[in-house]
Amino acid sequence: MTPQERAAKVGESMFAVDVAARETMGIELVSVGPGRAVLRMAVKTLHLNGHQICHGGFIFTLADTTFAYACNSYNKNAVAAGCSIEFLKPGHDGDVLTCEGQEQVLQGRHGIYDMRVTNQKGEVIAMFRGKSAVIPGQVFPEEVQA
Repeated sequence: MTPQERAAKVGESMFAVDVAARETMGIELVSVGPGRAVLRMAVKTLHLNGHQICHGGFIFTLADTTFAYACNSYNKNAVAAGCSIEFLKPGHDGDVLTCEGQEQVLQGRHGIYDMRVTNQKGEVIAMFRGKSAVIPGQVFPEEVQA
């Protein structure tokens, strides 16, 4: 299995059981590759806060979910060890937010990943940085090569 095939299968496997992303958030899986992922979410009325802009928690969840797909793309279970987000522009009802995640470094059990959330105009809505930690297990059963 090539690294790209493995990453794509990780994405498919995770998304099939990711009820929070699919059903609660309405997130769409666009692509997964080794150390990277792209997910998308349309901002709906249910995502709006008291200022009638997209609640930061929903933007965070889109970024955090993208982070999860990127850092698990090698089929080694990975979880967040820490993260931060900077909100730069509001998201509005009807916007389509796309989050592109990219691995910056992977060293031993830890990785650093950057997520860029943009709207349909290409404007940056938020930047998220996550640190991952590999834990025992795999997303889907696969023989580990020595």
